[in-house]
Amino acid sequence: MHILQSIEEFEQFKSSSAVIFEFTADWCGDCRFIDPFMPEVVEKFSNYKFVKVDRDKFLDLCIDLGIIGIPSFLAYENGIELGRFVSKDRKTQEEIENFISNLK
Repeated sequence: MHILQSIEEFEQFKSSSAVIFEFTADWCGDCRFIDPFMPEVVEKFSNYKFVKVDRDKFLDLCIDLGIIGIPSFLAYENGIELGRFVSKDRKTQEEIENFISNLK
């Protein structure tokens, strides 16, 4: 999984092929909960590029995108939002995989 380095990089990923942004933070217990199974999710959905976004480093971006709770996920393809799984609730592997499976 790629770690986002800049807003410019966010725009590049967003405008390219299928990408899923995972919004997270080091202090977030629910974010740490999903860490062990995320490599399996990434491997299962290899048609997507996965990019981890540190909420604390990109707070303005999160505000602009309406990312209020973490962990949260945003999916794009060629600059078009495909879907979002945004809430402050803990997410299971099954819930994340269902979200990705139902993207159009």
